[in-house]
Amino acid sequence: MPGTSMTLHHPDGQIFLFDAGALCLELLLTGGPGPVAARFEVLDRPGGGGLLDWVRDSARLAPGLADVLPRTVTDAELGAVRETRDALWRLALARAGGGPLGPADLALLNAAAARPPLATRLTADGRREWAPGATVGGLVATIARDAVELFSGPYADRVRVCGAADCQLLFADTSRPGRRRWCAMERCGNRQKVRAHRAARTPAEGGTR
Repeated sequence: MPGTSMTLHHPDGQIFLFDAGALCLELLLTGGPGPVAARFEVLDRPGGGGLLDWVRDSARLAPGLADVLPRTVTDAELGAVRETRDALWRLALARAGGGPLGPADLALLNAAAARPPLATRLTADGRREWAPGATVGGLVATIARDAVELFSGPYADRVRVCGAADCQLLFADTSRPGRRRWCAMERCGNRQKVRAHRAARTPAEGGTR
């Protein structure tokens, strides 16, 4: 079984573990609409290398999927992935903010979810593996169905944006307490602790001068 956290390499050099809480939200790590998300765009790499790298790194896709997907992804397939991802960004932000879900994005998501998803099969030794002949279209359908489950399920009201003002990572808080605020405590959580500590010390230090 895959784990729940992905190792992220931020442009500032920090490496940290991030649990998106859902497969569909993991896809948002490939980039997205707007200037901030666009800095992390990988779906524009020739031949779909960025998409295949994401498939290999995904915490919620069982290992081996990249081995049964086509080695080269077409521009049309990449366009479909990007279109679905960008719709997911807007839908997730709407969920996180308590706003209405955009009709066009809903229509796109539901159309993708209606297509055949990836297939799995059982091996002789009792393991689950991806069936041969997997397609990028099947991957998009699988991600879209995951989004339908997330946005209509028990964690629909726990889709959140990281609490740091300079972080836009989205996640579903699947913890039992339901009090998760940060993309990762080791990154934004610790940075907030440092800021709060400095803010608390500054008045006291100023008063002793």
